[in-house]
Amino acid sequence: MISPVSPLVLVGAGNMGGAMLNGWLNAGTDPAAIVVIDPKPSEVMAARLASAGVRCESAAPEGMTAGILMLAVKPQIMDAVIEGLTGLVGPKTVSLSVAAGKTLAYFEERLGGAVVRSIPNTPAMVGRGITGAVANAAVSAEAKAEIEKLLSVCGPVEWVEDEALIDAITAVSGSGPAYVFYLAECMAEAGRKCGLPADLAMRLARATVTGAGELMHQSPDGAATLRQNVTSPNGTTAAALAVLMAEDGIQPLFDKALRAAADRSRELAG
Repeated sequence: MISPVSPLVLVGAGNMGGAMLNGWLNAGTDPAAIVVIDPKPSEVMAARLASAGVRCESAAPEGMTAGILMLAVKPQIMDAVIEGLTGLVGPKTVSLSVAAGKTLAYFEERLGGAVVRSIPNTPAMVGRGITGAVANAAVSAEAKAEIEKLLSVCGPVEWVEDEALIDAITAVSGSGPAYVFYLAECMAEAGRKCGLPADLAMRLARATVTGAGELMHQSPDGAATLRQNVTSPNGTTAAALAVLMAEDGIQPLFDKALRAAADRSRELAG
């Protein structure tokens, strides 16, 4: 589907676009089949592009038709950026967005044709992300498989049929890494208040969060089973969980927080 004649055009080589690009190159994608559009790539990214032999342009080249047009810019600047990209879209182009809030209808109106809307998350930068995606009716099975191949270089892809679910995916996994980082902050602060030096408390919290995440990644057991395995009856963990799992504990806060994130995703869509 992509080739030097019908390239994969990446618009925006920042954190997310750069993570995807590195994944494609590491997976063996032909650098000649990739074109990056970014007026100001970082020095590190510019060096990466040059060393890999990937063409980089500050604006859409004239006379080029993309096989896949991947939009990896922030939703706040999408309106300004997308105006200069219409010339890249041909009858067989699939437009792929990773921007929160921008709907299939938004891209259909401006670019037409086949559109995939996706929500990756920042662990994609270390190959441990997860992406939620939805395709419009113009995306063929072949194109969908190609898009999944591209997105999966940074982690698994979960497809949904109902675009409304993308807002909930944004709330759970798109924004989710920030919740985990904040959990580490809270654990470290609570440890400091228990008498630990602040730097030691943070090292303990950070290693515990990352270690627990890796254990859950490798274990076939569900999260509830892993929690129960750590919890001895009437022990220290049980004492803490009695607070965290109380009626006014963590679950109601997460319910409220994720509703706020999903609502904001819908607001961004207009």
